[in-house]
Amino acid sequence: MSLNKKIISLIKRKKMKLAIAESCTGGMLSSAITSVNGSSKVFTMGLVTYSNQAKTTILKVPKKLIKKNGAVSVHCCLAMVNNLSKISKSKICVSITGIAGPKGGSKQKPVGLVYIGIRVGRKVIVNKCNFKNKGRNFIQKQTVKKTLNLLAQLIKRDS
Repeated sequence: MSLNKKIISLIKRKKMKLAIAESCTGGMLSSAITSVNGSSKVFTMGLVTYSNQAKTTILKVPKKLIKKNGAVSVHCCLAMVNNLSKISKSKICVSITGIAGPKGGSKQKPVGLVYIGIRVGRKVIVNKCNFKNKGRNFIQKQTVKKTLNLLAQLIKRDS
């Protein structure tokens, strides 16, 4: 069984709901989830909040937070996942923000830097990843793979 099928099965068994807010992956994670038959029973929404404007207007991430820390930061990722939880009323929420490249990186925030936020109930984690700069698609796919692995681990732990 594929990892995304396993996740849907776990969420169904636990009678939970899943919502996703993604930026640099542009909907790839939501696509991986919705490719599973029966995902409509657990998947409430997938938002592609690509621009800072989308993050502030839809997810209510404070403009000051983005101005101070940047959209690619632990602070922004945390605000995204916590606010998504309020908006979606889902028990499981995921947020992704990062730099998929090929441009847009800096010494402090290189291409391949991605933050993955996962909230299961009241438990929240933000995982910082530095993927090798092997191209935009590689970084996006690695982010989805890493997120699915983290999600499976956290859902299993939550009982």
